[in-house]
Amino acid sequence: MTTLPGISDIQAAAARLSGLTVETPLIESPELNERYGGRILFKPETLQRTGSFKIRGAYNKLSSLTEEERGRGVVAFSSGNHAQGVAASAAMFGVKAVIAMPADAPALKVGNVRKMGAEVVPFDRYRDDRMTIVRPYVEKGMVLVPPFDDPAIIAGQGTIGLELMKQAKTLGVSLDAVVIPCGGGGLSSGISVAVKDASPRTAVWAVEPEHFDDTRRSLAKGERVSNQPGHTSICDALLTAEPGAITFEINRRNLAGAIAVSDKAAAQAMRDAMAYLKLVVEPGGCVALAALSSGEIDLAGKCVVVVLSGGNVDFATYAEIMAAV
Repeated sequence: MTTLPGISDIQAAAARLSGLTVETPLIESPELNERYGGRILFKPETLQRTGSFKIRGAYNKLSSLTEEERGRGVVAFSSGNHAQGVAASAAMFGVKAVIAMPADAPALKVGNVRKMGAEVVPFDRYRDDRMTIVRPYVEKGMVLVPPFDDPAIIAGQGTIGLELMKQAKTLGVSLDAVVIPCGGGGLSSGISVAVKDASPRTAVWAVEPEHFDDTRRSLAKGERVSNQPGHTSICDALLTAEPGAITFEINRRNLAGAIAVSDKAAAQAMRDAMAYLKLVVEPGGCVALAALSSGEIDLAGKCVVVVLSGGNVDFATYAEIMAAV
């Protein structure tokens, strides 16, 4: 089995990313603190380079490759945020990048990937197998950069955990919980390693869209299970088929649990982020905020960090979602 990434891997990733990525702050809202009866601190990766946390893992992965490997180019599949992270990282290293993206991926994300110089190969997310799409490029020698199930990717995402624990210490607060959006589990697993290393008592929660709660159901069953076909969600960034093998192994050890939230709850959380934090957050990036209203996390008198994982949403889509809330 692949060696699970540990705190030393995350610390090494932080050193590689220093000066290249944004150390996003912890912010809070008196109104939301009052609503939930605790102190809620938000980690806005919406302010990160490329508009989401994904560049952390992508750059760390490319950094781990040899010059010869990078010279062959990289290939990835993604609905958008990982695609942008890979495209931006490849541009920094001056290497070719090919990204397979769902045909229904947000136009904003597709356009950004192309602007960064990567080639986009469209596919049908409901009919096509992603690995079948990228396999010809891998067979030509290009290096696959997975979206989540890779030690270097997980370690890169884990740098968020290092930052938020350091920032909480600077604020003089002890964290009762950290709440994190979850698709394939790379973000939640990486952050959980850093959080648990610094504070074993801090509960770590993953949050998924309703009907795409594969991590929640996998934790309950004790093994990885897939999502049932036939469902859709506005949370395009989190629509993975099943948890990763590596990410699930970490998450089953570290998570207090996982919560599923509806599209309506995610949309309301987007409205709250705009109203009280003055941030534009995409649907998938806002599910952890939505989970605060679920009643599944004890918030009364607690100090909790909520990760806002991305803000890549075009104005028309954002306006449409807000109008429907």
